[in-house]
Amino acid sequence: MPSVAAQTISRLNWRIVPLLGFIYVVNFLDRVNVGFAALQMNQELSFTPEMYGFGAGIFFIGYFLFEVPSNMVLAKVGARYWLARIMVSWGIVSAAMAFVTSPTTFYVIRFLLGVTEAGFVPALLVYLNQWYPARERASVVAKIWSATAISIIIGGPISGLLLTLNGTFGLSGWQWMFIVEAVPAVVLGCILFLFLTDRPAQATWLTPEQRNWLISALAAEEAEKRRNASTDSFGAAFRDVRVWVLGFMYCCLGFGFFGITLWLPQVVKQLSGLTNTQVSFITAIPFVGAVIAMIVVGRHSDRTGERRWHVVAGAMVAAVGFAVSGNVADPVLALIAISIGAMGLWSVIAIFWQIPAMFLTGAAAAVGVAIINSCGSLSGFLGPYVIGWIRGQTTGFGVAMLAVSLAMLMAAAIAVSLGARWRQVAATAA
Repeated sequence: MPSVAAQTISRLNWRIVPLLGFIYVVNFLDRVNVGFAALQMNQELSFTPEMYGFGAGIFFIGYFLFEVPSNMVLAKVGARYWLARIMVSWGIVSAAMAFVTSPTTFYVIRFLLGVTEAGFVPALLVYLNQWYPARERASVVAKIWSATAISIIIGGPISGLLLTLNGTFGLSGWQWMFIVEAVPAVVLGCILFLFLTDRPAQATWLTPEQRNWLISALAAEEAEKRRNASTDSFGAAFRDVRVWVLGFMYCCLGFGFFGITLWLPQVVKQLSGLTNTQVSFITAIPFVGAVIAMIVVGRHSDRTGERRWHVVAGAMVAAVGFAVSGNVADPVLALIAISIGAMGLWSVIAIFWQIPAMFLTGAAAAVGVAIINSCGSLSGFLGPYVIGWIRGQTTGFGVAMLAVSLAMLMAAAIAVSLGARWRQVAATAA
């Protein structure tokens, strides 16, 4: 018969992972569906590559400015209330994207979308830290973060089909896409409010024995981190240099992550010359491999307890894949290279987010994770904008993909250089 620990983790996996994974699918699709909309919208509204890149990226400026304040509120009101608020408000603003008429309205609504979504990713991470012991988190985060790839696998074809509604009831296909894909966010926000439980002590869906084991296991981890790190306040997170080093590293990873997701439909379109609907299906291919790599590598990292070299290896694989993808003539080889790059990059993300949880506790966990993710948000602006600028100055995406590759190499170099500091973090978590 399974132990109490195994029974508890299994119950958590069935209760928490599917719901959070599904809302992240919806969240990420509402972020990146602008990449599919651009296949029609850019031509209809006469947007240049620079205009599109700036508008796609300005989302992350709003996200960056409001992320830390958002997570400060989260720490006070709880995940159930705050995540529900985030989802409903972002759904409303996402639907408003259908009414973009000019570069200015494009920039304003994308910025507001970032403001309303601010704090979503850190809120998920903090929530998982409140429910899962450290040894389980990498594989759990990998499952939920695979939603970033699944949203494109599922959302790409859906977006492509919605684009075919062009002219229905006087609306363009890209307008239908924004409206239809925004509805699930509002509905799920209401469901989340009714379904989520803030803390294990309130989990009536666990048996008393399971609840007591989970509370004790998490309390023991928190006590150990406080003894070794003393980083359990808002100020401590701002003062901890490890937070800022990891933030810069995540900025490098984010440059590729957001640059690829927001530009990939147009990259595939140029390489293949396929129709918009065909492009929406083809763009799903790299992310199938990304989902598999993320889950497999996350499990291996949990099983071995090793984080650093998993991050280095994944970033190096991503660098090679992206460098090759933009500089081969054969579209099939280019797609294979993009797929390899995506597998490397996505495998890094789930493991990377286990590092802050090793030394941040209490209020510092909410703020520290928000700081790191905010740095990634800056790269979410830089990645799409820089790729758009490079694309506007060149004839293809070759140079832009080399820029993405360079960012991956920088992330790998930072991971290697952490050395003693990384071992200090690992010792804290031991």
